This record gives sequence, structure tokens and C-alpha cells, in this order.
Amino acid sequence: MQSKKLKLIPLGGLGEFGMNCMAIRWEDDIIVLDAGLMFPETELLGVDVVVPDITYLVENKEHVRGILLTHGHQDHVGGLPWLLSELKVPVYGTEFTLAYAENALDENGMLDEAELVEVAPKDKIQIGPFTIEPIRVTHSMADCVSYAIETPVGIIIHTGDFKVDLSPLDDNAFDLHTFAEYGKRGVLALLQDSTNVERKGYTPSERAVIPRLDEIFAETKKKLFFSCFSSSVYRIKIALELARAHGRKVAVIGRSMVESTEIAQDLGYLDLPTGLIINLSQMRDIPPEQLMVLISGTQGEPMSALSRAAVNNHKHAKIDAGDTVVLSSRVIPGNEKGIYRVIDHLSRREANVIYDDGAQGPIHVSGHGSQEEMRLMINLVKPKFFIPVHGDYRYLRKHAQVAMETGAVKHTVIIEDGDVLELGPDSAQKVDRVQSGRVLIDSGSSIDVVEELVIRDRRILSEDGIVMAVMAINKRTGKVEQSPEVVMRGFGGADITEEARNTVLKTLDSLNSEQKADYGMVKEKVRADLKRLVQKTTGRRPMIMPVILEV
Repeated sequence: MQSKKLKLIPLGGLGEFGMNCMAIRWEDDIIVLDAGLMFPETELLGVDVVVPDITYLVENKEHVRGILLTHGHQDHVGGLPWLLSELKVPVYGTEFTLAYAENALDENGMLDEAELVEVAPKDKIQIGPFTIEPIRVTHSMADCVSYAIETPVGIIIHTGDFKVDLSPLDDNAFDLHTFAEYGKRGVLALLQDSTNVERKGYTPSERAVIPRLDEIFAETKKKLFFSCFSSSVYRIKIALELARAHGRKVAVIGRSMVESTEIAQDLGYLDLPTGLIINLSQMRDIPPEQLMVLISGTQGEPMSALSRAAVNNHKHAKIDAGDTVVLSSRVIPGNEKGIYRVIDHLSRREANVIYDDGAQGPIHVSGHGSQEEMRLMINLVKPKFFIPVHGDYRYLRKHAQVAMETGAVKHTVIIEDGDVLELGPDSAQKVDRVQSGRVLIDSGSSIDVVEELVIRDRRILSEDGIVMAVMAINKRTGKVEQSPEVVMRGFGGADITEEARNTVLKTLDSLNSEQKADYGMVKEKVRADLKRLVQKTTGRRPMIMPVILEV
């Protein structure tokens, strides 16, 4: 009888969207599926990215055998530098996915040390006790795979991000046949993408946007600015082919957009005629009706090329009255304010901004399957246990309901970050929890973790400002050598500066010589008295920083 159990331990992506990361463990062997990040909410002031807490992996680093990547989106590969800074293990992925992983590692100076292993659909690999087969799936970017993983207790399949597109632009269709074959063999557990579980029906093929975009190209009389997710190579391909068909030269603006088009060209996903893409210096020589600008910044990022162009602050991208700007992407929840701010600026420039699907047809389609595609996958695989992944808890719960409605699933298990799910040939049980959560990163020349305390300080500074009291104290006598300086910033406190100075003097006068010699006590007394004054007179609770200059 088989008594040993397989452990599934999600460290990110279950209970939130983004930072996808799943550990799969059999005895002393661990593999990791994806290494994603998420972008911070507005309250995480000054934080660049958020990555999963990998304490569990670090504590078991001698057992981690490798990292498997499903595709190249940031929420699946962006945290790779963070993981590899702690774990020196091979990284497996398809050619296109590894190209994006290389970019992330190169930016952090880690590319030379990384061991990247290219895999291809249907080519099985062996990692410890796991036999792993990548299976071709379609998504909004190229070269995406699911993974079928044979373990000692049965086969588990992780879909990664997917939609069922049977006529993709690169002719690499969704591999329904292989999923069906695994379904015949028997699948212990299916871990399936929940992103679009609230959408009924099917997600349209990427080709569905072509008719409406073709109309827009035909109707545009001046410059056409086209913005989409820089990783959406299929959408970029459509835009470039329409530009060629309508006699427009193309300028590519924005670092991420330039990188993506270069990767896609190098790997053969874009086959462009000579002369279609021009240098930015040539833009001024092209008549407006013969120019398309492929530009990054579809989510209203403050320093993106489109945001700067919208306020006439870009060296090359100049948007004039009558130009057309197409935002061929969805609004990611949380980004609404930034996106609509950019649209407002573009409207002030009298540009024609097209940012949602009109009655004529879609300008964007999702890369994630809707309910019918989810049901199709479940019916093909017929898993013994169904485990929804990727999304907030309500998405996971809804997905479990959809799975049960198919009749092909008898058992669903909802797990969240940190849960330890033990799988046996006939059992699935949550048995434990490991440390999980978010790690806040300020990226720069190095990967720096931002503590929660720092975020709290930044929030106080942004909301209530700062008060700095500078005191010159004679070390030998304890006397205050000159009147304290009080500086107030970030709130309307200028009218109480003199009152604050007098408060500091009174506090210092109230201390005896022994207390004055204890600078820690001096600072705390000054801080408490200033806090009381400022809160009473302004209602604010600023950060108060007493500074003692020893003379």
C-alpha cells in the first residue's frame, strides 16, 4: 500500500492575482512551478514590485531541484531574480519564455550565474522522481505550456494561463489531444487557471480583433499611435501587418515594447519586411498619414512613453490634434485612475482616443479561457481532484462550483497561499500551513527588501507630513546654545512654527541636567510634547523627528 503523500504548497497566486508560485514536493525532492511578481497597490508607497515569501523554499533549499516556467508574463517570471538570489537551481522553460526570463535576470546582473534549460512541448524531462511533459496551450503571448507531472501517487496537470484558441496567429494550436490522452490514462489532480471564471461562454480568438482594427487603420487620416501590452506579441504582429497593409511605416517607442519586438523578431515570431520599422530620427520625415507609432504605456504608468507623450513631454512621440490613439488592452483593476488620467490628457490634445470595444467589434480579447473552455478542459482531463489556481478567493470558489457542475469532477479542494495539501492516490487533505505572504522590493542596482515599518513611515509622511526639531545642546553644561529650529513640511503647520519652537524650549527648560545628558530621553520628551501640540492645533499626526546637535 502506498502510504507516502505528494505535497502541493502554493506560495503565491492563490488568494490574489499575481506572484504565481507553487511548490510540489515528494519526500526530499521539490520542484517549483513559476516565479511571479505582482505590482504594488497605491498604498505601498515607493515599492517597485511585490514577490512571494519563499521562506519555505529557503529553509528547504537543499531539496529544491528546479523551477518550471509556464510562460513569460511578469506574474509568472518576474520574481525569478528574487528566487534565484536564494536558490541556485536550474530554470526550465520554452524558448520564448526563457528570453523574457533572461531579460529579468540581466537587469539584476544575474544572467551569467543562471542555469536556463530550454524545453519544448511533448519533450519529457526527468527531475528527481518527477516525469514532466510540457503541453502546448494558447494564451495572449507566444510559446506557453501547461505541465503534466507524473508523480509516485499519480499524474497532476497544472494548466498555467490558457485559453483554447484553435486558430492562433503562429499556427501553434492548443493541444487538446494530449490533454485527452492524459484523461484516458487517469489524472489525480487538475490545477486550473481561474482568471476568467466569471465570464460565461468562450474567449474569442486573437484574430477576432482584426476586423475592427482594420477599420480603425482605414479611417485614420493622421498619425496612429497603437498601444498594447508589450508581451502581447500576437497583437503587435496584427498591428504591424495592418500598418504594412495600409501603407504606414512603424516607429517603436518604449523600452519594454522595443525589447519585446526584438525578442519576437529574433525568435521568428515576427517576420517583417525590410524598411517597415524606422528609426525614431526618421519620424519627422514621414507624412502623418503614413506613420504608426507602436508605443508602451497602456496601463497609464506615470513614466511610460504614452504617459509622457500625452503631456507633450516625449522627445519623439508628439501627439497632435486629429491623431488617433488606440489602447488595445484591458484595464487591469487598480489602474483605472492612471489610465483615465492619460486618456484625459490625450483628449486635451484633441486626439481621437479609442480605448474600449464599440458596437463595431472588439479591439482587445482576453488571453484567459472563459467558463466553457474551463469546462472543456475538465471534461477532457476528468481529474479525481480539482484545484482552482490563480485569483482572489471568490474566483477560486466560483471555479470550484463550475467544476462540480460539469459532472466530471467529484472532489474539489480550495487552497490558499501557505496551505499544505497532501495528495494520495485516493485522498486530498489540507494538513498544515507554511510561512507565506508578500515581500516588498525596491529594485535598483540590487534587490532590496522593504520592511512593513518603512511602508508605514512612508504612509505617514505622505498623509500627515513631517516635523523636524533641531536643538543645539552644550555637551559639557547641558545648556541650549541657541533657539531651536523647527521645520514643518507636508501639512498646513507653518502658522504654528513659533508656537512649536516655544514648546521645545519649555520642554528643554523642564529637564534637569541629568535628564539633558540622556539624549534619548530628551528626544522622547520633545517628540511627545510636539505631537500633543500639532495634533491639538491641526488635527494631524505627522512624523516628528527631534535632532540634537552636540556642541
